[in-house]
Amino acid sequence: MLRWLLVVVITLVVFNGLRPWLQKFGLGRLPGDLNFRLGGREWSLPIATTLLLSFLAMAVGELI
Repeated sequence: MLRWLLVVVITLVVFNGLRPWLQKFGLGRLPGDLNFRLGGREWSLPIATTLLLSFLAMAVGELI
């Protein structure tokens, strides 16, 4: 369980760093991705995108 949580947190951090580049491809705007403004700052919780990227990484890992 801890390993899965660590993978999700690392994916969220990487996604937030690459968010401007990935939004050109439509990632980060999928149904299930939450974007909201709180305390004068824009927050993003890309739940659907994280799941999609995790499944893609798993598929690539299975092929290798």
